[in-house]
Amino acid sequence: MKIDHRLGIGTTGGTVLSVFGQLGLHDVLKTAVLAAIGATVSFVVSWLLQRWGRRK
Repeated sequence: MKIDHRLGIGTTGGTVLSVFGQLGLHDVLKTAVLAAIGATVSFVVSWLLQRWGRRK
């Protein structure tokens, strides 16, 4: 049986493009800001835990 990858790629591409059509610029910016805040909080907590662990 021959597998045609073009069908899967086309289906995936169509799905991704339809999702992008539903998203607005506001949603994308909000997601980027929340991701930046999450990454910053994660970094700070990891840094503080490392410093706290060295003291003990």
